[in-house]
Parts: sequence; structure tokens; C-alpha cells
Amino acid sequence: MTQKRQNTGVRQQQIVDAAGILISKYGSEHLTVKSIAKEVGISEAAIYRHFKNKRSILSFLLSDIETALLRDLSPERTGAELLTLDAIEKTIHTHFTTIARRKGASFQIIAEIISFGDKKLNNQTYLLINKYLFHLKELLAEGVRQGSVRPDIDTEAAAMLLFSLIEGLVSVWSLSNGSFKLIEKFSSLWQIYREAIVRR
Repeated sequence: MTQKRQNTGVRQQQIVDAAGILISKYGSEHLTVKSIAKEVGISEAAIYRHFKNKRSILSFLLSDIETALLRDLSPERTGAELLTLDAIEKTIHTHFTTIARRKGASFQIIAEIISFGDKKLNNQTYLLINKYLFHLKELLAEGVRQGSVRPDIDTEAAAMLLFSLIEGLVSVWSLSNGSFKLIEKFSSLWQIYREAIVRR
């Protein structure tokens, strides 16, 4: 029984990973259960044994992306004891490193899923982005508490601005097929952002 559950979990992950690969390569308009089955090397019927429909596959995919993005923003990954502005920068830097390793797929897939126009998926995406913004806001709020970020800063607005910086930079980088070094460009933009929020 345990082995059967494990195999089911592995197969589900293979299906979800295949959907992400296909969206990244060809766009959402070419994503079908048939194309996913072909990518995994199984029958369409086998797909339906694990997922009710394409929407449920995409919902699972969004959950995977949420887990990855929020894990990236965990300060514990950098080993920082105090969340100074330098530690926040290191956390975001680590985030960009993993984004580069994933070739910017997370934000690209989110944009493609939005293009489906499915209300339930869009609501799930909205909640995902809000959780992401909340994590950014908490990073900045902790910086305020530690005394490295301006105490008068609007952390909600600053988090939205940082999100726009991250998402915009990754989108341009992805569309250019990685024609520039993502980390270096982030470092340049961060210096401008840092000047706006640093406590003097």
C-alpha cells in the first residue's frame, strides 16, 4: 500500500512537471492532456487516473510554484541571525539564483496560467501572489524592527515595488533568452532600491 501511494505521488509529480515544461517551451495554448501524456510517456487514460482534468493539473502546478517561491524567501536559507538590509539583499540574491536555475519558469508559468482565463485558477494565482507579497513585506518589516530599514517606510508599498522589480526583471530576462546575467542586473537595480529604503 505504501509503495502504491509513493508511485502515485511520483507519477503525479511527473505529470505536473511535464505541464510546466510544456508551458515554458510552447505556451499555454499548446498545453493539452494529450501533450502532457506524450511528454511523460504514458496514456491519456493514465493522466485521468491521477487528475480530474487539465485545471486540476495546473492547480497542482501552481501549488508547487508557491512552495518554491516562498521557500526562496525564507531568511533561514541564508543563515542570517539578524535580518539586516544586507541579509535581506542576500535572501533576494539567493532567490534570484534559484530563479535563474529554473530559467525564470515560475513567473512565466504564472503569466501563462492567467492567460487561460479560468476564474478558479486566477483566484489561486491571486492568493499565491498575495502570499509572495506578504513574505516580501515581512522581510522589510523585520528590517525595520532590526533598525536597518527606514522606520517611516510603507512596507506594503515597498514590497509591491520589490515584487515589480523582481517580476519585471525576470520577465525581460526570460524574453531575451537569458541574454544578460540576471544576478548582475539585480545587483544594479538593488542598489537603487536600497537607497530608497535604507535607514540613515
